[in-house]
Amino acid sequence: MAYVINDSCISCGACEPECPVDCISAGDDMYVIEAESCIDCGACANVCPVDAISPE
Repeated sequence: MAYVINDSCISCGACEPECPVDCISAGDDMYVIEAESCIDCGACANVCPVDAISPE
């Protein structure tokens, strides 16, 4: 089950460098996680200051 970023994302970028498989990138309005590449480690969710990342 991949992690997802919800509308609470403030585009701070804290999650992107934490991803060990580089599946997080800046989208138009917020960061997005490429579900096919996500390894469900949760590293991104642990650093999100607004709790915008959770398991799908």
